[in-house]
Amino acid sequence: MKGLVGNMGIAHLRYPTAGSSANSEAQPFYVNSPYGVVLAHNGNLVNAEKLKVHLDQDVHRHINTDSDSELLLNVFAAELEKKGKVRVNDEDIFTALEGVYKLCVGGYACVGMLAGYSLIGFRDPHGIRPLVFGTRTKADGAKDYMLSSESVVLKAQGFTEWRDILPGEAVIIPKDTMTPVFKQVTQPLSYSPDIFEYVYFARPDSVIDGISVYRSHLAMGDMLAENIAKRFGGRETLSDFIDVVIPVPDTARNAALQCAVNLDLPYREGFVKNRYIGRTFIMPNQKERKSSVRRKLNAMGLEFKGKNVLLVDDSIVRGTTSKEIVQMAREAGAKKVYFASCAPAIRYNHIYGIDLADTRALVGYGRNNQEIADVIGADDVIYQELDDLVKSVLASGNNDKITGFEVGVFTGEYITGVEAGYFKHLENLREYNARFKQNSILAGDDPKAEVDIGIYNEGDY
Repeated sequence: MKGLVGNMGIAHLRYPTAGSSANSEAQPFYVNSPYGVVLAHNGNLVNAEKLKVHLDQDVHRHINTDSDSELLLNVFAAELEKKGKVRVNDEDIFTALEGVYKLCVGGYACVGMLAGYSLIGFRDPHGIRPLVFGTRTKADGAKDYMLSSESVVLKAQGFTEWRDILPGEAVIIPKDTMTPVFKQVTQPLSYSPDIFEYVYFARPDSVIDGISVYRSHLAMGDMLAENIAKRFGGRETLSDFIDVVIPVPDTARNAALQCAVNLDLPYREGFVKNRYIGRTFIMPNQKERKSSVRRKLNAMGLEFKGKNVLLVDDSIVRGTTSKEIVQMAREAGAKKVYFASCAPAIRYNHIYGIDLADTRALVGYGRNNQEIADVIGADDVIYQELDDLVKSVLASGNNDKITGFEVGVFTGEYITGVEAGYFKHLENLREYNARFKQNSILAGDDPKAEVDIGIYNEGDY
């Protein structure tokens, strides 16, 4: 960072989403025309195929990768180019963003930079993906500005003031004035943050859209406790079935502790986590996920031997991690293993920025609770009810502008709707990327560059 020149810049860290994890698809993306524009994007566009046709046939822009982030950048660049001016101003940028909002459908939070002019940030009209704007006042009274996906990033850098960018809102920070300009570029279609941010993605010490992630975890624990008590016939006899509550580190800790306190059951740390192993659900194949769980967690026999244990996790995705954890608990001597999830059963794709899995690879797809318990090897599975999850998150903040949450992973009903063929498009990308990782590219496949992007066309001209 110290070697970089200048006082404005953007960076991006992401999980693999639409496209692949090849270095050639790393963000930010850049186009040199018009003006030099660079952009980083969290989220997914659900009308990517339609945008490709528009960019090719209407505005004649060449797309190098499968990344919808490159599509979004080129849509923005094409809208800017309509001005035909030597230099643009703030209103030109806002007008170009109006065109972006009209064309792009999906969940997106974006930061960008126009060479020599400004930083920009904007958020989709439903507010699905988070975007926070922060201010830091220096000793001489001058101010620094920063955009990030979570407030904790700003706090760590000494920013003491921040606010959420609203759905359909944009901000420009011109280089010459260093005075941010905010504008509601398009009217919000709703205010529906992705509820999975609060379940898993965001750090507990973040506040997103006025809602504390930490307090939402505590509320999830309380709500889950009520469901568990009902499952075992009431609180009076609960200790006959459960001896101890044990969290799956790390994201479930706060909820598990609150759940144990609510149920008046002992809480113990039964798994020790290796901090050098990353999140397993995004690893590229089942074999890696399974072996990673064993390297990531170690079960302490003292907390399991001869006990009926209630394991609490934030969610169950493919079931690979859960199955290994249940097996580890049994190997450590547990008599019975019950598995509780702070989120409802995930039965559908997450389409707005995190590549969880194909729907068919989700352990909750097409299975009831008992069948899921059988797959992961637990004696029973207890899920949070969706209404209770929503109440937990809403009660943990004071944002009365929120109209609801994006909950498509649980219901299959997505806030933006889904373009025809989008799920097939995702499946094709995943299948291709799996072949690419295994070095088994078929005849007719276009190879993905690992570093440099080659110029190629899909058709003959």
